[in-house]
Amino acid sequence: MADPMYRQIAEDLRRQIVVGELAPRQQLRTELELREKYNASRNTVRDAIKWLITRGLVETRPGQGTFVVEKITPFVTTLSGDPRTGFGGGEDNVYQGQTKIKERDARTTRVEIQRADAPTILELQLKEGATVVSRHQSRLFGPTPWSLQTSFYPMWLVTEGAGRLIEATNIEEGTVAYLAEALGIKQAGWRDTITVRAPDESETAFFKLPEDGRVSVIETRRTAFDELGRPVRLTVSVYPSDRHQFAINVGNVPAEVAEPTAPGHEPPAAAAPSDGASA
Repeated sequence: MADPMYRQIAEDLRRQIVVGELAPRQQLRTELELREKYNASRNTVRDAIKWLITRGLVETRPGQGTFVVEKITPFVTTLSGDPRTGFGGGEDNVYQGQTKIKERDARTTRVEIQRADAPTILELQLKEGATVVSRHQSRLFGPTPWSLQTSFYPMWLVTEGAGRLIEATNIEEGTVAYLAEALGIKQAGWRDTITVRAPDESETAFFKLPEDGRVSVIETRRTAFDELGRPVRLTVSVYPSDRHQFAINVGNVPAEVAEPTAPGHEPPAAAAPSDGASA
């Protein structure tokens, strides 16, 4: 028994996508053009497009048309600590290491002094009305946006001498190393929470996600503590779920498994592990 007409149309378009006749981000013919090409009704063409959408092959953009989805090989981020250093992944250590071997755009750092919201007050154990320094970064591999990160620091770190926190420049050695050098404050541990949620408007625009919300984002919140048990940093990172995977290593894991590389690349010759948050 022959497939219904909408499936035949969908399969023909799927074949064109697979073999490259329709390239990633290329626009499909208009609905009218597809109806004429396949001698099909409006509903039949729409059903074919819906079939392709549900399989992640195309996406519709309001007022623009239907486009072939660009498939992105997921990037693996390790969230667990490095056994040699005791510091953790999921922040700039992964990004800095991998981008030695893959083109990246310069990260844009924005620094603000603001009143802490309720969640930040709770996680940094601050008094109501306290101010914090927030440092924002956007990260791209080549033309592809990969993550957004904001780190919040208690204002007392600045008043005690960590003045670079309020400068709108990257702290290349990472803030963990900077705080240890400037104030003798060493990171002793951290707590991560992970949430999957729908992207907001700004995240949808930055990551170029479908506006229908079918691609979620993963939000990690890392609260870092010094040797006295004081919370000294809250880092909130946002990753689109269509281009990220996460790994946690426990115990004795072979290095080639524990330290995955960027898709299609070999690891850097000498990537010194470090906890991140250069923001």
